[in-house]
Amino acid sequence: MRFFEDIEIGHRREIGAYTFTAESIKVFAAKFDPQRFHLDEEEGKNSLFGGLAASGWHVGSACMSLLVADGQRLAREAAERGEEVAVWGPSPGFRDLRWIRPVLAGDTVSYANVVIDKRTSASRPGWGILTARTTGTNQRGEEVYAITASAFVPLRVKGA
Repeated sequence: MRFFEDIEIGHRREIGAYTFTAESIKVFAAKFDPQRFHLDEEEGKNSLFGGLAASGWHVGSACMSLLVADGQRLAREAAERGEEVAVWGPSPGFRDLRWIRPVLAGDTVSYANVVIDKRTSASRPGWGILTARTTGTNQRGEEVYAITASAFVPLRVKGA
């Protein structure tokens, strides 16, 4: 993972893709969002979604899982090159969460994020706050998910 000073506004990062199977949709829904159109194909078909639909929380959770895995991969690669790895802090929050189109059984969603803002933290010396817009696009090129989130990112020069 990179330090605050090394990140440019406009930087795009491909995070990865996830295929939503009927089984994964039902398992997630049974545990976290047990609505009829997430649990049963016929109910999904007869709903506004027109098919078994993944919970929006499932779509967001898949994104988060891929984001963390990609960050771990980038940190490993940087360490293998002998680079200092920045250990990011938590997220102070998100805004503009949107489930734009239904994600149906069999859809594959590819996620990417773009850095849209960065600033040094006024309350936490040695840290910056990075804001990125993350989107999910299905196999037909349709945007299905979007969120704007922030994260604390360490400065290379502490106390700056």
